[in-house]
Amino acid sequence: MKNHTAIVLAAGKGTRMKSDMPKVLHEVAGEPMILHVIRLLKVLGMGRILVVVGHGSAEVRARLAGYDITFVEQTEQLGTGHAVLSAMKALKGCKGDVLILSGDVPLLSAPTVKGLFKIFNKEGPARALAFISAFIEDPTGYGRVIRDDNGAILRIAEQKDANTAEKAVKEINTGCYLADARFLAKNIEKIGSSNAQAEYYLPDLIPLALKAGSKVSALTLADPEEVMGINNRVELAAAGALMRKRILTALMRSGVTIIDPLRTVISADVKIGRDTIIHPSVSISGSTIGRGCTIEQGAIITASKIGDGTTVRPYSIIESGTIGKSASIGPFARLRPEVKLSDEVRIGNFVEIKKSTLGKGTKAGHLSYLGDSHIGAGVNIGAGTITCNYDGVNKYLTRIDEGVFIGSDSQLIAPVRVGKGAYVGSGTTVTRDVPPGALVTSRGSEKVIKGWVKKKFGK
Repeated sequence: MKNHTAIVLAAGKGTRMKSDMPKVLHEVAGEPMILHVIRLLKVLGMGRILVVVGHGSAEVRARLAGYDITFVEQTEQLGTGHAVLSAMKALKGCKGDVLILSGDVPLLSAPTVKGLFKIFNKEGPARALAFISAFIEDPTGYGRVIRDDNGAILRIAEQKDANTAEKAVKEINTGCYLADARFLAKNIEKIGSSNAQAEYYLPDLIPLALKAGSKVSALTLADPEEVMGINNRVELAAAGALMRKRILTALMRSGVTIIDPLRTVISADVKIGRDTIIHPSVSISGSTIGRGCTIEQGAIITASKIGDGTTVRPYSIIESGTIGKSASIGPFARLRPEVKLSDEVRIGNFVEIKKSTLGKGTKAGHLSYLGDSHIGAGVNIGAGTITCNYDGVNKYLTRIDEGVFIGSDSQLIAPVRVGKGAYVGSGTTVTRDVPPGALVTSRGSEKVIKGWVKKKFGK
């Protein structure tokens, strides 16, 4: 489809969402609804993607930065026809077909769009326009597909312009169109605004095409779920549930075990290897999980990469981290951004790590903070260890070399380095570099005063 162009309509305010955020940026299964549409177009291999923006233009542009998109500004929101008209200058020179989608229809699938192209191409040289229709029980708010007695398409009657008989029609226009570029360029300016909303309706191209003797066709879906639009928070939640079901079904079919799909949230951009097990109440977005991993209850993983055979134990949080193979994280651990853990690292409960690297086989079992640190392989971090990396103005690096043993309740005042194989005694505050193989301790001598309690408190 490299010769074709897609136009995504994303200029509307979405008043019924009752939000300060542009409607198309509201999230469905962890991603803005318009991003689902853009990903679909990338999968289809569309040659160009034009996004028509208006309300919240700067926010939409910022969120879609880096996706190789041409943005078109619709300064006034005067209907779908006017939105496409706003894109015609950018469309100049297009010789293929033009796919027109709405940014608030995130569930549309590639097979359905390919089906639309198929029925469109069947009409041969006379083809001008095709669209997707669907049958729904309550068509309120949608344009109705009006056909003649032989089933031929005549026009689309919008809700506010339809008469009683037309409102009873249950076949609706979904707002997904495919047009011949030459037909579109020749006729888009002919659309009028003599209707109840004084807007320029894109479906008004249908009578123009028929009058010119061109063909108009429709791909009619028996199941309307994937073409549902989102106009309020109720529909947003419903679309999110459908998208999650689709994502989780695909993962399970690929060999991933999801124990309770109804209590699992995984975004569309997540990749998970076979034989990985996902426990209930897990949330994963923007991440890659390897094979044979176990992600236990309540874990939250964002923008991270986790190697094969790693276990993430309950209620751990991983943000923008890279974790090697056969590692163990948690429970109740937090990995903040810029953390890199090598293979077989063990991070226990209530350990927080930030902007640090840990070498192979290193262990931090419990109740520690490791920030701005470079830690070698085979290091043991005792309970209650803290890298004191911040002096109130600047942050400094702590280096702990291979094979070091850090005793419990130790503080390492950065910048500082503990040499290979050194020992830090429990309760030590390290303020200077420790040579390799040395023992460092700052505990005072132990003093025992016999009979002190009786003297102090009596019986």
